[in-house]
Amino acid sequence: MFPGGGQPDLSQLMQQAQQMQQAMVAAQEELASREVTGTAGGGLVSATMTGGGELTALTIAPSAVDPDDLETLQDLVVAAVRDAKRAADQLVADTMGPLAGGLGGAGGGLGLPGL
Repeated sequence: MFPGGGQPDLSQLMQQAQQMQQAMVAAQEELASREVTGTAGGGLVSATMTGGGELTALTIAPSAVDPDDLETLQDLVVAAVRDAKRAADQLVADTMGPLAGGLGGAGGGLGLPGL
């Protein structure tokens, strides 16, 4: 069940868990400080978001504003925010992915089955 067939070294498991927790906290802090930008309408609307998912800026080009067609502008805003969210999600996956991989039994990590 465990590598080597014996009982796991509990102190080693606790140390690995603490190291992973510290790495996760550091990664979350990094994500909160990094920003990504999504755009729509060929750059007419842009949305900036942190890796933590907080919308920090929304820019709309004056040429995107047509008082007779607010629906298109609304759609562009939604599309830009979605694009920023997609970029933020990718940033999270790129940043946290290596940490999540460390939980697996194959190749190291905590060495616990199913994790």
